Amino acid sequence: MADTPSSDLWRRIRWPALAVVLALGYGVAGYMLLEGWRFLDALYMTVTTLTTVGFREVRPLDDGGMVFTLTVITIGVGLVLTTVTAVAQWVLEGQWGERTRRHRMQRRIDDLSDHFIVCAYGRVGRAVAAELESQGAPFLVVDPDERLVDRMREDGVAYMIEDPTHEAVLRRAGVERARGLVCAVDSDATNVYIALVAKAINPDVFIVSRASEPGSDKRLLHAGANRVVSPFVSSGRHMALVAMRPRADDVVALGASGAASMALEEVRVEQGELLDGMSVGQALGSTPVLAVRHAGGQIVPNPPHDLRLRPGDLVLLLSESELSSLRSSSVPPEA
Repeated sequence: MADTPSSDLWRRIRWPALAVVLALGYGVAGYMLLEGWRFLDALYMTVTTLTTVGFREVRPLDDGGMVFTLTVITIGVGLVLTTVTAVAQWVLEGQWGERTRRHRMQRRIDDLSDHFIVCAYGRVGRAVAAELESQGAPFLVVDPDERLVDRMREDGVAYMIEDPTHEAVLRRAGVERARGLVCAVDSDATNVYIALVAKAINPDVFIVSRASEPGSDKRLLHAGANRVVSPFVSSGRHMALVAMRPRADDVVALGASGAASMALEEVRVEQGELLDGMSVGQALGSTPVLAVRHAGGQIVPNPPHDLRLRPGDLVLLLSESELSSLRSSSVPPEA
């Protein structure tokens, strides 16, 4: 966990501050013993000497007192200046440094377009961010928890320490120009509100939301989510499929296993673009095509090679290579 501001300050100045206290005790004890001064006079003289204020002596000093004062100046003034410098540096770094980092991060966010916004950086949100990064997709994370700052900096992600339920925050995150938004907060009610706000700003943004409680999927869909995923249900189904068909899971990789395997890919056909009007065989050659979903919702499993692709079609296929040249930047159509 990251240090709090107060603990960070104490970590920086604890040894200089302790040395200053010892120097203060040295001066008070010296004036009381050598000059016979009362405690308040000795304390006043020591403080004015250490801080270089320059007021007159409390009482006239003899030769021994003047020599002792020189030792107090030599020992203590440097310690006081060191402590003051450490405090000033902490103030500057805490205020100006953080403000500079925020401005720099906001400029980085302002440069994003056709990106994804991941709301929350817990276990689910972090897994989403890792997958987006592995696919080379631009994204940023919005989370109000300042304790996650060090983790996000370590992961190198663009981030905002803000509440994603606020309209102004989503606007600063660029939701108007975003390709998609992932609601990964562990509160279904919060995800519903984020979806409502995001859709009000940008009706075209594609929203994928996490759902934890039964029945929340309907509320999230009504709020504007295009897809709803329950991590518990999805992981349970995947584990069951792996248990029943382990060899099939070794061949088709749905996760980042690192092993050589086939990957499920989807390609959207847009009007006037490369695949529009081509047959499956012409467009994809020997690449295994599992199904074609037409814009009207009709699904053609294992389509023939002479099937013509039309605008709005979604092609599901298996591939070992990247298909970035064939993928459209748009999201899949709603069910």
